[in-house]
Amino acid sequence: MTSQINVVVTLLKYTYGLVPMVAGLDKFTNILANWSQYVSSGFAGILPFDTSAFMMIVGVIEIVAGILVLSRPKIGGYVVMGWLLAIALTLVFGGHYIDVAVRDIVMAIGAFSLVKLIDVVPGTPIKTN
Repeated sequence: MTSQINVVVTLLKYTYGLVPMVAGLDKFTNILANWSQYVSSGFAGILPFDTSAFMMIVGVIEIVAGILVLSRPKIGGYVVMGWLLAIALTLVFGGHYIDVAVRDIVMAIGAFSLVKLIDVVPGTPIKTN
C-alpha cells in the first residue's frame, strides 16, 4: 500500500509543481489564454499598473509556488492550495468565470490531498518540509 501511495504522491507532486510553473510562464506569453481577461474591471481600476504587468507578477508567484512544490511538497502544497482558493474567491466575487473558480477549488482540494498523503506515509522518500 505504501508504494501505491508513493506513486500518487509523486504524481500529485509533479502535477502541482509543473502546472503552476507552466501557467506562470504563460502569463508572459499569453499562448494558453489571455490572462488579463480574468482580472475584474473593479480590481483593474485600483491597480497602479496595467493588468498585463499584474499578470506577470502573478506569473512569478506561480513559478515560485511550483518550484516550492517540487522542492518542499508539503509546504508548497499548502501554498498552491491557498493560491488556488484565493484565485477562486476573486473570480466568484468578480461574478465572472465561475466555472474556472470551481475548477480552481477542485485543484486546491488536490493540492491539499498531496499534503495529507505525505502525512500518511511515514518515512516517505520525498522531501516533505
